[in-house]
Amino acid sequence: MRPTGDLTDCLRDVDYVVEAVSEDLPLKQKLFAEIERHVRDDTILASNTSVIPITDIMRGLRKRDRALGTHWWNPPFLVPLVEVIGTEWTSPQAIDWTIALHRAAGKTPVHVKKDVPGFVGNRLQHALWREAIALVEHGICDAETVDTVIKAAFGRRLAVLGPLENADLVGTDLTLAIHKTVLPAIESRPGPSPYLEKLVAWTPEQQAALRAQVVQHLKKARETDAQSR
Repeated sequence: MRPTGDLTDCLRDVDYVVEAVSEDLPLKQKLFAEIERHVRDDTILASNTSVIPITDIMRGLRKRDRALGTHWWNPPFLVPLVEVIGTEWTSPQAIDWTIALHRAAGKTPVHVKKDVPGFVGNRLQHALWREAIALVEHGICDAETVDTVIKAAFGRRLAVLGPLENADLVGTDLTLAIHKTVLPAIESRPGPSPYLEKLVAWTPEQQAALRAQVVQHLKKARETDAQSR
């Protein structure tokens, strides 16, 4: 690895470029327009955005068939998932090459077949967060209870049992019956909760302590994965 502050030097004769600047659509569009002027026509261009549609980022490019998204999850040295997102213009060859590249690097790539805000992971994550905030907002429980219920219940099995696997396990007929009762009562407003805007931010010390706890947990999970191989 050789760091450089010169974009032309950085992009000279490269096969693959991934952008990871801040979540600012005009900034990403401007950067990719400049990148395209310095790379070969067959160089794959990828954005590491968390939620911005790849279509919006790449629509101004001259060759859009080689542009896609590769969303890494944080912290990337401990969390293996990479979402590979294609647009209506992305070629199958670019998708296949990118998936093979990340698999060879030891990651767990998945193909997101439609370019939607948040892709797969963040849509699932924030659907849960929306309901968690709503439960507190409506006085059903306090914040500590929400987090305890998740960590002491279904959160323990999520690493080995995904939601669709769980639906198969309990039976899709039972899942359907449950949904008929519970889904009409789940929060469904399209915008963020007003309650969320009133929440007081954590102190830097609290944030640092929680980050350290999460990193330790993920390191143990990585060690467990390595031992099971």
